[in-house]
Amino acid sequence: MDQLPGAVGISRLSVYDSLAPDGLLGGTPHMHLTCSEGYVVTAGEGLVQTLSSGGYRETRLEPGTVAWFPPGTIHRLVNQGGLQIVVVMQNSGLPEAGDAVLTFPPDVLADPDAYAEAARLPEGGVPGTDLSTAFRRRDLAVTGFLILRDKGPDALGEFHAAAARLIAPKLPAWREKWERGALQAALETGKQIDALAAGDASHLGHGGISVLPQPSEHGRHGMCGLLDTYHATAA
Repeated sequence: MDQLPGAVGISRLSVYDSLAPDGLLGGTPHMHLTCSEGYVVTAGEGLVQTLSSGGYRETRLEPGTVAWFPPGTIHRLVNQGGLQIVVVMQNSGLPEAGDAVLTFPPDVLADPDAYAEAARLPEGGVPGTDLSTAFRRRDLAVTGFLILRDKGPDALGEFHAAAARLIAPKLPAWREKWERGALQAALETGKQIDALAAGDASHLGHGGISVLPQPSEHGRHGMCGLLDTYHATAA
């Protein structure tokens, strides 16, 4: 087995604690197009600000809180003191392949080249790279987020359409990753149910355990902070 249960992705996130243009500390507002996301808060406190068809909402985060949301939810983490989260992502591989669009202002969203330049981090955000580029990206996305929030839910349709146009060239590669990951995991469950219904329990003889004692990557610059990521293929 070379993936985590259900083909999810898991990372440990230390949320940025630098100042954004609206005076709050935290991460980069963005939206996923095909992946649900979950938070398990392990330390500190803060908020997740969300924009969806239901409007704007602020959800309190503190140790023990579990929060999750589906694709189409624009979200932004606000750090109010040492906020650390275990992030669980649907469809491992798709978020890394670009299943997120940042809330840049409309003129940037309308130009794929301008969007790519604004979203790019040096060397992909590997540990040790300059934080200033990540913060410039964050600040531009916060500017666009505030525009969307002030316009209200009716403005979300335009953002959704712009996001869909931006990611369209990536869809064939996404389908391949999904077929090898989350779809394969779900189909395997179906095969096990069919086997058990036929009186065949042979798959139970393939038990065992895989262990990742530590993250396989530390300190990569993510959307909302520094990521320690677990890659199951390293088990």
